[in-house]
Amino acid sequence: MPARIPGRECVPIRSIRMLNQMSDAEKRAILRRLIPSMLLRDFGIDPIRLLDAQGRPAVEFEFIPGTAYFIIRVRPVPEEPDCALYLQLADTQFSQLELLLVILNNLRSERFHVDRDEQGNPTQFGTLARNIPEEIRAMKAGLAPGQVRRGLGLLREVLFLIEDFTAAMGHDTFFLTPLAYHTAVLFERYGCGYVQRRVKMEWIDREFRPGGELWERLDRSSPFRQPELAHSVRGRSWAIHDGILGEPWNGVRMYKRVGYDAGIRTVSPDIFW
Repeated sequence: MPARIPGRECVPIRSIRMLNQMSDAEKRAILRRLIPSMLLRDFGIDPIRLLDAQGRPAVEFEFIPGTAYFIIRVRPVPEEPDCALYLQLADTQFSQLELLLVILNNLRSERFHVDRDEQGNPTQFGTLARNIPEEIRAMKAGLAPGQVRRGLGLLREVLFLIEDFTAAMGHDTFFLTPLAYHTAVLFERYGCGYVQRRVKMEWIDREFRPGGELWERLDRSSPFRQPELAHSVRGRSWAIHDGILGEPWNGVRMYKRVGYDAGIRTVSPDIFW
């Protein structure tokens, strides 16, 4: 049954725009369900008050009446620049739900400053600028493009929570826009299908094979274009981040149907993570 606006029981909440009409306390009570309980336990955050062991706020919500999005930031270490969880959901133009961005950071792991160039300017996930020395360090440490730290291994749980939220809003599907190749492959593994560019994903897998177009471009001209990168999802993602496609990474749009696995795998089984 869809969530309902308290005091207006006949009005179901079917969009984030409607949700943002509620009081801050009511929104917080609903949105805290999107935070994995394991994350709260790990950092000693009270699941009701959302305070750390010292009584300081550990979770930030950004929701503005009249807008069609919200952001959740879990900051268990106030002095750290990174969130343990950053989650942004929005309405589509048809009032369906869309996951715009999810970031999970292991705050106990080493940080790689790929989010700033060597002059300290934001890189916007490498779309505006790049910090090549830090990217090389991150790649050698086993991270994927855009990661400033290792992840928490909680993406599957976050997607499950978003499914529950989607169902509570009276929808059977939510949408996703992966910001990198490896993210699209992860979403596949967790049951997502493609709205757009599945054929492109299959082409990428095929052309990274020996003799393929992308294979031939792994010409050792940069650290991100080594032939061995073709054999892993992360390696391919670094090569794509480096521009090996000859065009920006964009246009991939995915969906997740509540309770169903789309069963799509665009990466051959012999390609490791």
